[in-house]
Amino acid sequence: MWYVSTRGIAPRVNFEGALFSGYAPDGGLFMPEELPQLDRKTLCQWSTLSYPGLVKELCALFIGSELIPKDELNDLIDRAFSRFRHREVVHLSRLRNGLNVLELWHGVTYAFKDLSLSCTAQFLQYFLEKREKHVTVVVGTSGDTGSAAIESVQGAKNMDIIVLLPKGHCTKIQELQMTTVLKENVHVFGVEGNSDELDEPIKTVFADVAFVKKHNLMSLNSINWSRVLVQMAHHFFAYFQCMPSLDTHPLPLVEVVVPTGAAGNLAAGYIAQKIGLPVRLVVAVNGNDIIHRTVQQGDFSLSEAVKSTLASAMDIQVPYNMERVFWLLSGSDSQVTRALMEQFERTQSVNLPKELHSKLSEAVTSVSVSDEAITQTMGRCWDENQYLLCPHSAVAVNYHYQQMDRQQPSTPRCCLAPASAAKFPEAVLAAGLTPETPAEIVALEHKETRCTPMRRGDNWMLMLRDTIEDLSQRWRSHALNTSR
Repeated sequence: MWYVSTRGIAPRVNFEGALFSGYAPDGGLFMPEELPQLDRKTLCQWSTLSYPGLVKELCALFIGSELIPKDELNDLIDRAFSRFRHREVVHLSRLRNGLNVLELWHGVTYAFKDLSLSCTAQFLQYFLEKREKHVTVVVGTSGDTGSAAIESVQGAKNMDIIVLLPKGHCTKIQELQMTTVLKENVHVFGVEGNSDELDEPIKTVFADVAFVKKHNLMSLNSINWSRVLVQMAHHFFAYFQCMPSLDTHPLPLVEVVVPTGAAGNLAAGYIAQKIGLPVRLVVAVNGNDIIHRTVQQGDFSLSEAVKSTLASAMDIQVPYNMERVFWLLSGSDSQVTRALMEQFERTQSVNLPKELHSKLSEAVTSVSVSDEAITQTMGRCWDENQYLLCPHSAVAVNYHYQQMDRQQPSTPRCCLAPASAAKFPEAVLAAGLTPETPAEIVALEHKETRCTPMRRGDNWMLMLRDTIEDLSQRWRSHALNTSR
């Protein structure tokens, strides 16, 4: 299995190359050169698998046994999921009136990112130990990515992680989950800016190809192919849990509602659709509605500013995984994709070509949900089911309620729930409900914290480069001492 850049200039790489790259050298994102096609028989065989079982099958399709033999791959995935609180890893709650909520948040940090990052960290450690190499992972976060990335690599011998978090723009719990991990290989910076602003120094550092190579830098943001790959399993699991039966021809459709910011889960769902899973995708966003405008009008352009909403992890203006979706929609045409994305980077505004827009609106439905609708949805779900939704999950469930209230004849529908309500007590209170806080989260309040400030007026890029150089130096000294 080979991977090519969506922009078509970078040389192709294998899974290991894509895993360690993040962005391709030409600024594009890695995608499989060819997508396998799953037939009905395979889907029927997979329909009885557990969530980890589906992850194993999907990873085996896209990784190749010459890189990681199947039994070793299975062990890595079992190890990745060993710290999840729910024995099924992912759990479907069947609520009243056909509301199905797929809980993706039973990992250590109570967010869906634990699923893909725990696997990705295992794959990284596997190759690093084999090659006796060290990497520095650099992550910008709007909340959940940082804590899940830290949890997945904390204490790892061959990896250091640097996380930039937007001070005051995450919830208190999200921030504590990052700043209370005091392992030697974890380095957290609190930036006086929003998540788009803190992405700037990271992008600038990654644009220096020689520097990236010299210091073995990589990112674990949702641009990493390995994360998208694991997230495909959400869609398969949702489908098999919610489909009425596999005896009909053609196979029945299931609608999967995907709340998203950077569009990683959407890209995963669209690839699942392309390889043969009969899902209909609905993308649900908050007031930061670039994806919604793109689906509805073909208007892929930035708003004047990021809006702060109750669904804070989705307060993102630049949904970078849309590049993968555009590439697939264009029939893997890297010239079209490159022209689109370069124009977007230059002008921050693109009108999709007519043909591309009509393909997008055929493949995906979209909805944008206000803060008021989020709190109403949380309240209604509690009244009807005594079930607490996090604000991001409420964005998805709001679409379900809209369809129900219009009494649309309904395809079975599954709403993805990316985080636990326990992480967002402020939003639960705003909905007039009572937060329920697990003991592990309460305990964070009393832990020691460590976080280096990046203030307005500081040179953030220089601070980042200096930290990276320091970590590289430390690893080289350590490697020298152990080889003596």
